[in-house]
Amino acid sequence: MPEAKPAETLIPAPAAPAASTRPLREAKPPDKQGWWWGTGRRKTAVARVRLRPVKGSGAKFVVQKDSSHFKTIEEYFSELRDRNDCYAPLKATNTADKFEIIIRTAGGGPTGQAGAIKMGIARALRDYDPTLEGVLRDGGMLTRDSRAVERKKYGQAGARRRYQFSKR
Repeated sequence: MPEAKPAETLIPAPAAPAASTRPLREAKPPDKQGWWWGTGRRKTAVARVRLRPVKGSGAKFVVQKDSSHFKTIEEYFSELRDRNDCYAPLKATNTADKFEIIIRTAGGGPTGQAGAIKMGIARALRDYDPTLEGVLRDGGMLTRDSRAVERKKYGQAGARRRYQFSKR
């Protein structure tokens, strides 16, 4: 029969880890015109977002097509899902009507651009007010979604699709 070890030689159970909290970032100052910038990326889409607190009640949320043509989010995105993605950081932080937001997008399609806009707005909000970072990070809005289209391989019809096999 094996001997029982004395109680003092047993290893004590580790204490519960302390809740790790990130130290708050320092708020970045705005640029010369009073804008905070954020860049978002998703698939092959890139969105450059600038926001500033609105003076009065004229909240504006537009996509800039070129130097003088602007579209609202409702005009730019036909899918409700894509519009909701754009508004998600503002709804999560309860700042929907407090900012003037201008967006420039390039590349990708509607879904990728909406995801890039969501990330760009979240980054700009975080730079404006670092206390919002926890809410945005918990919502997954500050994390880059690294999924992309898999490349096509030689000798195949697509990324994974093979050519049809013919025995004879």
